[in-house]
Formats: sequence, C-alpha cells, structure tokens
Amino acid sequence: MADSDGRNDTPETAAQDNAPKVSKPYVMPDDPEPGSSEALAKELADSKDRTLRTLAEMENLRRRTTREVADARAYGISGFARDVLDIADNLQRALDAVPAEARAGADPGLTALIEGVELTEKSLHNALEKHGVKKFEPMGEKFDPNVQQAMYEVPDASVPAGTVVQVVQAGYMIGERVLRPALVGVAKGGAKASAAPGDATNTVA
Repeated sequence: MADSDGRNDTPETAAQDNAPKVSKPYVMPDDPEPGSSEALAKELADSKDRTLRTLAEMENLRRRTTREVADARAYGISGFARDVLDIADNLQRALDAVPAEARAGADPGLTALIEGVELTEKSLHNALEKHGVKKFEPMGEKFDPNVQQAMYEVPDASVPAGTVVQVVQAGYMIGERVLRPALVGVAKGGAKASAAPGDATNTVA
C-alpha cells in the first residue's frame, strides 16, 4: 500500500526508516607533504632574522639620534662662539697695549678703565665656559699639531726641540673639539722633546 507521498510502505522500507542513523566516519587530514616542515622552519628562521635586524637598526637609530642631539647641544653655538672670540682677542690686545710701567703710574681714571676692561674680559670668558668653550695657552708644552698651529721656529737650546716657547694667539676648545687652534712659536734646537708613551713623533713643518 502506497502512503501519501507515493512510497510503498513495505516491511523493507519500514525497516530502513527505523534503522539507527550512522554518522560519516571522521577522516584524518592528509599527512604534510614531504619537505613542508623544513620550509616552515626556514620561514620561521627568516622571520626571526628580519625581526632581529629591525630591532638592531632601531637601536642604532636611537643611539645615533641621541648622539646627534647631544652634539647639537654641545657644538650648536660653534659659529657664534668663533665670532665672540674676536671680541675676546680685542680685549686682550687692549690690555697688552698698556705697559706694566704705565699701569703702575696710571692716574685713577686710567686705572679704572683698565680694571673695567679686565672685568669685561673675565665675564666674557666665564660666559663662554658656561657653554663649554674654554681658552688654552700651551706655553712650555710639547707642540701638538692637533690643537696648535706653528707660526715660526725660535732658536732656543735651553728647552727641548718642539717645545712651545711663544703663544701668539690663545686657542679655544668647545667640548672635545678644537674651536680655534693656538698660534705658537716652537723652539728649534736643543734635545728632542720626549714623546708621551704611544704618541707619534710630531715635526714642525
């Protein structure tokens, strides 16, 4: 006998309908292809290497930026400082132009003027030192071409050859750099100045 949907309701059909439903068996994924583990390991190593390189570059950039900022603070006024040195030189020339005898017998007005120039020069150097600019006069020192410029040689056998015996113009340092080398006269003759351990022998051109 056929039911309403047209199927023949036979005993076999009824048995099939009443049979327990069995789900499809779970299929394990295919095994990875040969060589895929090595490829993944290589990709992981490459990614790690790129990350380490990026971190190293960022650290180098940070250090370089920090150094550049520090240099800008320390040496940013170099141009201005060089211009100010002309004022310091003129003040020194003004003081040197007055002989010691004239100072001793100067009237109160001239004495006050000299003292005022000396105070101005001192204040100027204090201001320069506050910004890392320091004056140096290498009188009696061994000639150093890195911070001094030899203007001439002076025959003087009483001191070792290569000794600074005259300072024509004082030098200035800004931080660890030479802002202006000292202009000096160097002794010629006498025994050679002993070089410091590790120093190369310097000759005056």
